[in-house]
Amino acid sequence: MRNLHRAGILLSSFLLSPQLLAAADVADNFRLTDHQGVSHELYYLSDMKAVVLLAQGNGCDASRQAATAVQALQGKYESQGVTFLAINSNLNDSLQAVVKEAKQTGFKLPILLDGTQLVGESLNLTNNGEALVLNPKGWKIAYRGDASGIGGALDAVLAGKPAPAATAAKGCAIKMPERERRSAHANISYEKEIAPLLMDKCVVCHREGGIGPWQMTNYDMIRGFSPMIREVVRTQRMPPWHADPHYGVFSNDRGLSPAQAKTLVHWIEAGSPRGTGADPLLAQKKDWPTWERGEPDLVVELPPFTTPATGTIPYQNIKLDNPLNHDVWVRAVDFLPGQRAVLHHIIASAGGETRGNISLNNYVPGAQPLQVPKDNGIFLPAKSKLHFQVHYTPNGRVLTDVTRMGLYFMKEPPKYNFRSMVFINTKLKIPPNAKYHVEKAERKFDQDAVIFSLHPHAHFRGKSSSFVAHYPDGREETLINIPAYDFNWQSTYDLARPLTVPAGTRIVYTQVFDNSVQNKANPDPNREVTWGEQTWEEMVFGVIRYRNVKEDQTKPGSSEPNQAELFSSMPES
Repeated sequence: MRNLHRAGILLSSFLLSPQLLAAADVADNFRLTDHQGVSHELYYLSDMKAVVLLAQGNGCDASRQAATAVQALQGKYESQGVTFLAINSNLNDSLQAVVKEAKQTGFKLPILLDGTQLVGESLNLTNNGEALVLNPKGWKIAYRGDASGIGGALDAVLAGKPAPAATAAKGCAIKMPERERRSAHANISYEKEIAPLLMDKCVVCHREGGIGPWQMTNYDMIRGFSPMIREVVRTQRMPPWHADPHYGVFSNDRGLSPAQAKTLVHWIEAGSPRGTGADPLLAQKKDWPTWERGEPDLVVELPPFTTPATGTIPYQNIKLDNPLNHDVWVRAVDFLPGQRAVLHHIIASAGGETRGNISLNNYVPGAQPLQVPKDNGIFLPAKSKLHFQVHYTPNGRVLTDVTRMGLYFMKEPPKYNFRSMVFINTKLKIPPNAKYHVEKAERKFDQDAVIFSLHPHAHFRGKSSSFVAHYPDGREETLINIPAYDFNWQSTYDLARPLTVPAGTRIVYTQVFDNSVQNKANPDPNREVTWGEQTWEEMVFGVIRYRNVKEDQTKPGSSEPNQAELFSSMPES
């Protein structure tokens, strides 16, 4: 760790100097979402022969003329392994405005939305209509200039030769206020801005006993890891929050706001200055609670399970007795994994002898405790059976897991049942080496309902997900878009304002898969992939948590819910 830390300090002083950033000779990795909600990571395109980036701006004649010139080249060069993208780094161009511009002008390229301007700053973009040609071998910027020179630059790159001299691009200036303030970024306060931001968004995982691979204990650790922090922020891997900000607002959003991302990256690019004042990370609370929501009313401990170092472990279906001799209503559920490294997921339910018919909650990587919305509850009958479907995946070591589930009870019965609607498609077939394969599942609400949360689930080949509501009057609404699904962080997204939908509303859950070699997590890109429980197989599996506007029974919980609503209704493979 000490050597890694020292290496990080050297990297932070070398790679992130303002002089090197201003030159922008090499394109650093980044991830942005385009105007159609599709995620693009630059270094994912490493299998291409060249990448063309066009600076696009709404209402700019130079941008429109450049787009016409660039799109005229696509037919010739895409077949030779060239990818064409546009990037919009204009602060005044909203998603809706960009979509309108694309429709009106016949713009066909994906337009990447650079709302923070961090990518545009790094690439040193100056004018809308400016074009860059990138060579994926080292990601050097081979050409920068007017769109008229792209063809010659591509011919040179494809032939392994230097690109010809560029003609300066003339177009509408891209206003980047922070670029003009670069010298002031050295005055960003570590004590008052950076450390509090990290404590709010990052330390919960990067602490002793947390799931982060290193601990944010002091300034020296942050400075040493600054290049890594900058990289994971620009590629949107950290903090682990994957919802497209253009669709929906979520109460458990743990991502950085645009202002926070800019402050953090600009501070790092200024050399991660220590400045004056105390180090809040040194004074942070050392004792983290065992249970995030305090001591549960009931703790259920699963039997120990030892995972082998390698091999396939079948799902463990565990049935335990509920020790309570009286009915209760559950208001919150949490899990304490014994061995996070090998615990893939838990699906917990209650009732029934062979299979639960009351959904409690599930645990997946990145899961947060379930807090049932106000006036809702989960009914747990006395002496009912507790069912746990547990999936372990070996990680090269023999480990023994003892996981506990904590239940929190309500003092009075609620008004509503807290329900689950599951979206499943077991007939999926993902072709070998498919970079973009779409599968769907859909359900319809038979009563007026209030939607509280959305949860997508796939395995290693999961690329993106979305839930779209199709209303009886013909309207469509994207409830959530997950442009870059991450198997390691399977979040449940809680709506900040619960959404009431009328009876007859059809919800379409879409899961996109990447079965190509470019997907670094792909177990085997050369096989057709079908439904299965193991991680090298795949799932189309989504969950909506909701309640009915009018209960269909006089006493919530007095009748069993529809089996198709439950986590535990997932069919066997």
